[in-house]
Amino acid sequence: MIPLSIRLKFRHILEPLARAFVAGRVSPNALTLIGLLPAIAAGYAFAGGMVRLGGVLIGVSGLFDLLDGLVARVGNRQTDFGALLDSTLDRFAEIAIFIGLAILFRETLTLYGVILALGGSLMVSYVRARAEGLGSTCDSGMLQRPERLIIVLLGALLGVSFLKWAIWVIALLANVTAIERLIRVRARMRAAGQ
Repeated sequence: MIPLSIRLKFRHILEPLARAFVAGRVSPNALTLIGLLPAIAAGYAFAGGMVRLGGVLIGVSGLFDLLDGLVARVGNRQTDFGALLDSTLDRFAEIAIFIGLAILFRETLTLYGVILALGGSLMVSYVRARAEGLGSTCDSGMLQRPERLIIVLLGALLGVSFLKWAIWVIALLANVTAIERLIRVRARMRAAGQ
C-alpha cells in the first residue's frame, strides 16, 4: 500500500546512518533486538493511557525496523537467521503494542477491534510465511506491517478517538489482506499445478 517511491526515499534518507552503523560494526541483529524495546514501551504507554507517547515509540521502533534491514544490505550481512529473528521480533513487537491497546480499551467495544486487529495482523504474516514454506511467493496485500504501524502511529498521535478508528480500520483491513493473500496464493498454486 505504501508506494515504492516513498519506501525508497526513506531508505535513501537513512542510508548514511546505516553506513555509519556498518562502519561502527553494529550488528543488524543487535538493531533488531534494540527495536523491540520501544515497541514494548509503546505497549506499556498505551496501557497507561499515554497514547501520544505510544505513537512516538512506535515510530522509534519502526525506525529500527527499517535500519536493521538496511544495515544488513549495506554491510552485506544478510543471513537466514537474521531474517528469521527480524520476522519473529516483529510479531512480538505487534503483540506488545496490541496488548497495551487491549488494556487501554479493556472496558469498551474497541477491545474487540483490538483482538480482531491483532488476529488479522498475525494472520497476514502467517499466510506469507506458510506460503513461502510451501515454495510460493506471497508479498502482496493492502495492509502489511508498515501500513498497520503507520495507521496506529497516526491514530495515537491524533488522540484516543482517532486511535479507536485506526484500530477498527486495521481490524477490518488486516483480515481482508490475509484472505486476499490466501486467494492469490491459491491462484498461483493452481496455475503451477500444485
